Amino acid sequence: MRESWQGLRQELAGLVLPMGCAGCGLARVRDRLCDECSSVLEGAVPRRVWPSPVPSGLPRVYGALTYAGEVRAALLAHKERGALGLAAPLGAALAGAVRMASREARGMDTIPGMRGCTRVRRSWPPVTLVPVPSARRAVAGRGHDPVRRMALVAARTLRREGVPARVLSVLRQRRIVADQAGLSAAQRAANVAGALEVVPGGESLLGAGESVLVDDLMTTGASLTEAARALGGVTGAAVLAVRSAG
Repeated sequence: MRESWQGLRQELAGLVLPMGCAGCGLARVRDRLCDECSSVLEGAVPRRVWPSPVPSGLPRVYGALTYAGEVRAALLAHKERGALGLAAPLGAALAGAVRMASREARGMDTIPGMRGCTRVRRSWPPVTLVPVPSARRAVAGRGHDPVRRMALVAARTLRREGVPARVLSVLRQRRIVADQAGLSAAQRAANVAGALEVVPGGESLLGAGESVLVDDLMTTGASLTEAARALGGVTGAAVLAVRSAG
């Protein structure tokens, strides 16, 4: 209910008075992003990324964008300030990274939905997007779960392109972890070690097909590494943004 009311307030505010673009902050727009900032998200080119150092057990990670400038601003507006409408362009960009992260996709000649394709495989194996969970107190404080919201948009985007995709939130925190901000790579790894687990019955829900971890941001890779451990060694992950190019 709180999330729905927050979204309604955002929509009403946008109808009454145009706001500054969530990306550059300069243009006055009604749909949250100006044309120039929208083009940055729409033009995202997914790539293989990795932190330095690379944690042991980190799956292959593909990122859509670099965490800087208008991308950083839009992500924070969606995540921390409840600009829920930004889930659409952010989730669409995340979908590209999910395609790249899929193990079967790496063996295909072409990938549905990607520019420049001349041949497209007729069938596509099921892809399950598994969001990396946030702390319950963080979700409660924000009034929504930004990673899951973007994952749902990414799955819808993939389904429109013929990819059988779904979202399953089968991971949960088993203990409280400290805020990661300001921690070193080693401290982050220790902070989240053993913190995640699969919900009861989660393994049976995953079933066949490829599971891809999804998150909004990769810094040191600690959270993705812990999530992969909890899922039993998943090999692919997709993030919307990475702090530095890999």
